[in-house]
Amino acid sequence: MQKTYYPYAEFRADLKVLTEKIDQTFDVLIPISRGGLSMGQMLGEFYDIREVYAINTIGYDDTQKLDEVRVFNVPMLKAEQRILILDDIVDSGDTLVEALKVLKTKYPHTIFETASIFYKPTAIIKPTWWVKEPKGWIEFFWSEDLK
Repeated sequence: MQKTYYPYAEFRADLKVLTEKIDQTFDVLIPISRGGLSMGQMLGEFYDIREVYAINTIGYDDTQKLDEVRVFNVPMLKAEQRILILDDIVDSGDTLVEALKVLKTKYPHTIFETASIFYKPTAIIKPTWWVKEPKGWIEFFWSEDLK
């Protein structure tokens, strides 16, 4: 499997491109932990959104995809807000689909949109906004730089 290191400088540039694509305002950001957390912090600052709540999912064990995605740590939200869900990559799309299913079930009158840096066209869901298609496995700086 081809692995590509994704450095902070490229992430920052791609996140700026993402902000230029997003054409709506939001009340809340929900980054999917852990991949979306850096996005959530930086976009919270950029958009001056203080309501940034992480949701947790487990769909991989290292590079091995698990049979199912577990979603937990669902935040308490107010009804009828506009919420942007963030993740670093939409690979198969299973994580995003499961997170949306859980959130929409709990908050049926809330508007959810999605954004990611990377999106694979073979995924079962397409994020509302995305920046680029990955080539192989992405080794994100937040996973590699402290090793």
